[in-house]
Amino acid sequence: MNIIFTSHAKLEMKRRNIKESLVISVIKKAGQKINSKNNRIIFQSKFFDADAQTKMILRVICELIKQEIVKIITVYKTSKIKKYWVED
Repeated sequence: MNIIFTSHAKLEMKRRNIKESLVISVIKKAGQKINSKNNRIIFQSKFFDADAQTKMILRVICELIKQEIVKIITVYKTSKIKKYWVED
């Protein structure tokens, strides 16, 4: 799978102190993959944020360009697990 980072995604990753390796890991091994509006896909996984000392979700908002090409629109982490995590 080819992954393209938009300039906005790179800026937000730097601003929010999110490592590229973590983003790639979430895309490849997402805890959840959610279809969203505007033909976007949200890849998300739970993780422990050492800086914040709490459980969080990393959410990666993407567009599927072709079958094996993912363009990352933005990335953010949140502690609002109950709000964003979809329980079965």
